[in-house]
Amino acid sequence: MRQLIFLMTLVACGCSEPEPLPSTSLYFPPIAGSTWETSTPASLGWNTTKIAELDAFMTSTNTRAILVLKDGKIVIEKYAGKQLVNTTLDFTASSNWYWASAGKTLTAAVVGIAEAQGKINLSAKSSDYLGTDWTSLTPAQENNITVRHQLTMTTGLDDGVANRDCTDPTCLIYKDEPGTRWAYHNAPYTLLDGVIANATGKTLNNYLTDELKSKTGMDGQYIQTGDNNVYYSTPRSMARFGLLLLNKGTWDKTLVVPETFVTVMSTPSQSMNPSYGYLTWLNGKSSYLLPAPGQLKINDSISPNAPADMFAAMGKNGQLINVVPSQQLVVVRVGDAPDTGLVPYTFQNDLWAKLNEIIK
Repeated sequence: MRQLIFLMTLVACGCSEPEPLPSTSLYFPPIAGSTWETSTPASLGWNTTKIAELDAFMTSTNTRAILVLKDGKIVIEKYAGKQLVNTTLDFTASSNWYWASAGKTLTAAVVGIAEAQGKINLSAKSSDYLGTDWTSLTPAQENNITVRHQLTMTTGLDDGVANRDCTDPTCLIYKDEPGTRWAYHNAPYTLLDGVIANATGKTLNNYLTDELKSKTGMDGQYIQTGDNNVYYSTPRSMARFGLLLLNKGTWDKTLVVPETFVTVMSTPSQSMNPSYGYLTWLNGKSSYLLPAPGQLKINDSISPNAPADMFAAMGKNGQLINVVPSQQLVVVRVGDAPDTGLVPYTFQNDLWAKLNEIIK
């Protein structure tokens, strides 16, 4: 069994801030505290006899946590294994874990907030926010790269360099014209942190706290880990973010991310990889490109076992936030890699095979 390294439209967004829509069918946990209403699988008519198999699946795949929300309420919440740092202690609801590239989708949402506030223009050249010479390109080449290209993995920068995480100008080399080639490249994504900071006058963590965490009750923060800025939080915080996206950017009655931007995030952003929106993976499409040099095309949806309308934040070693609007579901999984495969990209599909035996 392999697992998904995928850590996870309209070409022009034109996002304006709509009026918040009242939530009539979704439950939202309080901003403060640990209260979160639950539903039982039996009350929903789910197949409870298969839950023990999900427990065994967790153990066999190095999973630390699985949460399943239905209509915002917790139906399944399971923890296993040991904590990330205090490896002698059991992993619990209050334990932190890394999002890996699932944090890309969170960053996209933060960019959407800043755009709605008029602080970021997605069509503007990235050098407007990062300064000139942030790459090794000529000025003309560099000026062709926009914030939108960073959001869609289409900067044209060479992802075949020795260190794809390196954000030094010497590591950012011209490969193709922006917008003509999709390549899963961490460095241009990571530099969105600088775009956000320079556009808003706040650090990424401070802006995130003020505009998103304080309105949703999320915990966690971005921490510099090697060349990357990685988000760490509890699994319930991941579930809160998934619930926010499920409700199209509104937390209960509080608008957080413009609905139009969430729509764009979860819509194909370019033609090369139809399974990719704004730093978000999309299920149910005809094909996808693997997030590795070479851009290998797979003629299938990313997770055939999952609902076609699912969109997802996906991270290395299987950090997952799956959002299914048609069923009002949010699924979260965190943990270590389920096997030793270099690119265990079918794990999410394997997880949904187990969930489909339970969810009715």
